[in-house]
Amino acid sequence: MAWSSAHYVVMIMTDTPLVLALDTSTVVNVGLARGDQVLATATVSDQMAHVEQLMPLVSECLDAAEVRAVELDQLVVGVGPGPFTGLRVGVVTAHVLGFVLRIGLRGVCSLDVLAAQFVGQGPEDFVVATDARRREVYWARYNARGIRVEEPKVSRPGDVPRLPVIGPAADIYADQLLAVSGPRSMDPAVLATTGATLPDAGHEPLYLRHPDATELTRPKSVLHYQGAPR
Repeated sequence: MAWSSAHYVVMIMTDTPLVLALDTSTVVNVGLARGDQVLATATVSDQMAHVEQLMPLVSECLDAAEVRAVELDQLVVGVGPGPFTGLRVGVVTAHVLGFVLRIGLRGVCSLDVLAAQFVGQGPEDFVVATDARRREVYWARYNARGIRVEEPKVSRPGDVPRLPVIGPAADIYADQLLAVSGPRSMDPAVLATTGATLPDAGHEPLYLRHPDATELTRPKSVLHYQGAPR
């Protein structure tokens, strides 16, 4: 059974923009905030249930904060990097919500959120790494201020720079990465409160890999050949 958590805060409404934040680059994360005030967060750890869990979590957070979807002012979505199917669920859902509600959508690199959680705790440079499966990791390098200094990459753990590493891959590949104490998972509260201030990553998912299912490069021949059964 998937582990889930939820946290709610009731507050007086102000003119500060109401932000809904989504991320499905790893597990399912939803956060709702008004400025730096967190109204609600919810997480489901099942990495195979993004479709089933995302919208119920959104409704759960809105209900807990006693706000309606039409009251939202902005959407923030983590665009990865992450596995194709799970990541696509969050990005497509954010696109649909933004279109229906006619509000702005900001895409952020999911690794940037983890870096923001580590600012002030780490050394000069560090790496955020998440599990890319196939014995690989998604990673990016950051300076002490949490600013990304290189584009995200996917590689073998052994190819990651020998710098302090945080994020879920730090534990998964502790024998190959220079793991240090720090965040191991995304905090949806940080996504909701700081997402609008993180670098704009666009609206397209950062897959970093081609999907397993691809179109044929040429049509398959259906012509009869000699000796074929009729």
